Amino acid sequence: MVFKLDVGSKEKTYHVETASEDFIGKKIGDKIPGKFIKEVKELEDYEFEITGASDRAGLPALKDVRGVGLKRVLMSYGTGMKKRARREGKKKRSNYRPKGLKLRKTVHGSTIDETIVQVNLKVVKTGSKALKEIFKKEEKKEEVKEEKKD
Repeated sequence: MVFKLDVGSKEKTYHVETASEDFIGKKIGDKIPGKFIKEVKELEDYEFEITGASDRAGLPALKDVRGVGLKRVLMSYGTGMKKRARREGKKKRSNYRPKGLKLRKTVHGSTIDETIVQVNLKVVKTGSKALKEIFKKEEKKEEVKEEKKD
């Protein structure tokens, strides 16, 4: 199972892919050590917090929804809910977010399983090297590949 990890710090987000199965069973809000990301050895000193995830259909995993798999939840505006009411259609209205609107939406539970594709991580404890230095090598490699294609 390949996870696309988005490691975010205050200034920038970095993308990493890992095949580690250590993420399965973890919940949103859990803290994980950097050694779970085996593809980048320099991240062993780091500690991360899982802030969010999404599955292969693009449905968000919400912290408030327990368990694994898909759930139908009554939601107001926020994460996973950005739609207008059906009766408004595509016409432009002055009230884009009608007060009190709630819709039943499908979301993923807060526990990470095999259907999760993307995991968002936040840096809690930094290591000896800065993230800029760690991911600088990979950015240079990508630039060289793009130049060769042109």
